[in-house]
Amino acid sequence: MRGGEPTREEQPTRDEEPTRGEQPTRRGQLSLSVVEAGVGAVLVLAVAMGFALGAPSPDDRAAQLDLYAEDAATVLAGESPRHGGTTRLAEVVRSPGAFDRERDALGRRVARILPENLMFRVGTPHGAVGFRKPAGVPVGTTTVTTAHGDVTIEVWYA
Repeated sequence: MRGGEPTREEQPTRDEEPTRGEQPTRRGQLSLSVVEAGVGAVLVLAVAMGFALGAPSPDDRAAQLDLYAEDAATVLAGESPRHGGTTRLAEVVRSPGAFDRERDALGRRVARILPENLMFRVGTPHGAVGFRKPAGVPVGTTTVTTAHGDVTIEVWYA
C-alpha cells in the first residue's frame, strides 16, 4: 500500500467483496428490461421498414415480351397468304421477290397485331421488317419454322 491507496494487487476483484472501509468499485449495468425493450424496438422498426419498403417485384417483362412475340407469330402463322403459299409467313419467306412484295404489308400487319407500346422486328432469310433493336433492352423472341426458312419475331417496349 502506497500513500494510503491500495495497490493493484490489493484492490478487490469482481468476485471479491470490498473489505470494511474500502469503496466498492462502481460498474454500470443496464437492467434486463431495458435491454429487452431496446431489442424489441429494433425488431419492430425492422418489421415496419420491411412493410414500408416492401420486397422488389420480380422482373417478368422478358416473359411478357416472349408471350407477345409468340402471339404475333401464332396470328401470322394462321393467316391465309395474300398471293401464294400455305400461310402468311410461308409466303414471306418463299423467295426474295415475295419478301420484297410483302414487306410493307407484313410490317403494317405486325404493327396492328401488337400493342402500341411495343416495337418489333421480323427477320427472315431474305431480310427484315420493323425497327432496329436497341442495345440493353429486354426483348421477347420467338421463331417459326416454315418450309422455306425460319421467321424470327422480336418485340420490346418502346
